[in-house]
Amino acid sequence: MQTVRHPAVAGRFYPGERDSLLDDLRSYMSPAPVVRPAFGCVVPHAGYIYSGMVAGAVYATVEVPRRCVLLCPNHTGRGTPLSMMSSGTWEMPLGSVTIDSDLSDALKQVCPTLSEDSEAHRSEHAIEVQLPFLQQKRPHLMFVPIAFGTGNYEVLEQVGTGLGEVLRAQGEPILIVASSDMNHYENDRITRLKDQKAIEAMLALDPRRLYDVVTKEEVSMCGFGPAIVMITAAKLMGAKSAELIKYATSGDVSGDREMVVGYAGIVVR
Repeated sequence: MQTVRHPAVAGRFYPGERDSLLDDLRSYMSPAPVVRPAFGCVVPHAGYIYSGMVAGAVYATVEVPRRCVLLCPNHTGRGTPLSMMSSGTWEMPLGSVTIDSDLSDALKQVCPTLSEDSEAHRSEHAIEVQLPFLQQKRPHLMFVPIAFGTGNYEVLEQVGTGLGEVLRAQGEPILIVASSDMNHYENDRITRLKDQKAIEAMLALDPRRLYDVVTKEEVSMCGFGPAIVMITAAKLMGAKSAELIKYATSGDVSGDREMVVGYAGIVVR
């Protein structure tokens, strides 16, 4: 029996009604700049009112292929430390999105630490909020969702290496999306200083440096694991550069500068 995942945060993190959602997506992704292929990107996953403009700026610049791998942190604590779904569909306001079973199976063969586990994804928002942007650019895309509940660098590096080897062998472009917000719940000045150090590590395509910055500087970047995996894989696929497309904090929207969350949009090519 095919697994169907229903939206967990539609109507809360983003509009649950199709036309309203499309209006929001168009506003976040316009005006359209030059669009080019990319190996991967780091995109925030807060409610659209706070981070939609950063996410939209990233997706507006990226050519979305028919196959994507979406990596996210595990906010709920449910399921296994490395949780993926390898079959079924995700129902979304813009229509259903099919999981790429062939790519999922290839990843499991190379990365045996990945577990088949839908429970980690049932209520997790960090991949779900990315799908409408991707659907707007590529209505019939297929994807692989993976949630990370571990911060062990060696494990993350191993998965990134396996992912890069599998994608490099596919013979077609596949986009890796690392879903992550940046520093959480400190004032705007401190958040920007901490985030800048993590951003510099990502722009240098240096996953070990990113890990060291996040752990030693106490940067509460929830998706540093997915970012490490994405950068590791992208370098194996031939990535040579990264660009910061947009940065903001929740204070830019709320006006509250005392307790903010940072949002960085980065493209790796």
